Amino acid sequence: MMQILLLLGGLVLLIFGGNALLKSSVSISLKLSIPKIIVGMTVVSFATSLPELVVSLKAALSGNPDLALGNVVGSNAANIGLVLGVTLLFGAMNVTSSFYKINWPVMMTATLLLLGFLYFDGILSRIEGVVLVVAMISFLWWLLRMQSEPAVVDELPEDDELLSIPLTLFYLVAGGVGLWLGSEWLIKAAVNIAEDLGVSDRVIGITVVSIGTSIPELAASIIAIVKKEKAISLGNLIGSNIFNIMSVLGITAIVSPIKVIDQGFITNDLFFMTFISFILFPLVFAPNRMKLCWKEGLVLLAIYAAFVYKVIL
Repeated sequence: MMQILLLLGGLVLLIFGGNALLKSSVSISLKLSIPKIIVGMTVVSFATSLPELVVSLKAALSGNPDLALGNVVGSNAANIGLVLGVTLLFGAMNVTSSFYKINWPVMMTATLLLLGFLYFDGILSRIEGVVLVVAMISFLWWLLRMQSEPAVVDELPEDDELLSIPLTLFYLVAGGVGLWLGSEWLIKAAVNIAEDLGVSDRVIGITVVSIGTSIPELAASIIAIVKKEKAISLGNLIGSNIFNIMSVLGITAIVSPIKVIDQGFITNDLFFMTFISFILFPLVFAPNRMKLCWKEGLVLLAIYAAFVYKVIL
């Protein structure tokens, strides 16, 4: 009974956190005249990536490098396959050219960079961690200075609200804490329930932990798209994947170099994350050019379900 209450409490906090974070993000966008997708790729992405950072740092420091890597790779795959797939069921997204000129290429560059670092020696060293973090800082600097066209066309919701600075900061902090604490409660309850049912640690790590740390992205994205803040929704997911690789794994590797123990991680999981990140590009052009809708959502969900099914078996 206690685990069920913890599970429900986590869901409530995630809904509250996603709503609060969205309010602060919209206010920041209006106050600074910054395109909403940039806010989604920076402020919202950083806040929703906190669970991955906490889990990966704990795992690396406690001598579980595969969990640190699996958490990020599994979360990135879940962000595209599960989170974006489910989000598209709630509404379509009209995509602009900056998606394939800037946002998707940066995500793929980060993905391929990680693949290259790990494929040849199976180690993410401190130097490679520094490279990832520097690349992240450089990208953010360039993004804030150079990008002007949003990657997604918003429907200009009428309830956009410009909050005071103190209230904006309150919603920003409250949203981040709500998403982090909610995901912690949800993961703890889900893991305990899974263990009680006799599910193995490997399956728990690939499914419960990675999906659990993607719950903040799911909550923030669904709330964003329901409120017609689609630029924040897509920006959050792309930005979160970039943050997960460059910041989460970069910082984790600097603190403690990460060595792959299970080679199946490289031959299976890492390549799947690369594949599902890549497949997003052609889906933007077919069957509807520059638009993502429920059909593409079902395709992403089917691909992700096949991956989880293979992992469980």
